[in-house]
Amino acid sequence: MIVIKVGIIEDNEYMREGWETFIDYEDDLTVIGSFGSCEEAFESEEINKVDLVIMDIGLPGMTGIEGVKYMREHHPDVNIIMATVHDDDDHIFDALKAGAVGYLMKKVTPDEMVEAIRNAQDGGSPITPNIARKVIATFQKAADLEEELSEREIQILKELATGRSYAAIGKKIFLSVDGVRHHIRNIYQKLEVHTRSEAIAKGINQRLINPNSD
Repeated sequence: MIVIKVGIIEDNEYMREGWETFIDYEDDLTVIGSFGSCEEAFESEEINKVDLVIMDIGLPGMTGIEGVKYMREHHPDVNIIMATVHDDDDHIFDALKAGAVGYLMKKVTPDEMVEAIRNAQDGGSPITPNIARKVIATFQKAADLEEELSEREIQILKELATGRSYAAIGKKIFLSVDGVRHHIRNIYQKLEVHTRSEAIAKGINQRLINPNSD
């Protein structure tokens, strides 16, 4: 039987010990390192032996988001599940973008935590249902925005991101300056923004444009 070696990074001692107790109770799981901070974990030898880490976001010193980035750089084969009280969009997407494979609320049951560990190690992405709903809603919103913007408007939004003036944009796409302004007003209205920088930021965030493309 393959035993999954788990590390825990959580500053709440009682929660950390609770997780350790019920994880160790399972025959196929074992906690080989339990730490109160990322700094403590990364200085230990045990972190080099783990298959999976359960990590809080709100940690003293290095945050959980920074901890995920460190793990991705130094231990890319280790799966990381965030276990946190934070359910706002910024924390969720920062953690997932940093490289976490799962995102759980701390109120999950022991059985749910154990199943999440097995799921993550088996190639899955365990996410608490209300968090999954937020992720889906974000992608649906992005899809709705893309449908709302016409091809011409997306083209102009891409040109805005290059820093070109309205006149330069009009010259490139064979449109008058007034025509460019008209489309930009529509873009601002549809994206619910008021400035060029806000429009570009939202376009990138919603994946309507790629700032690295030509």
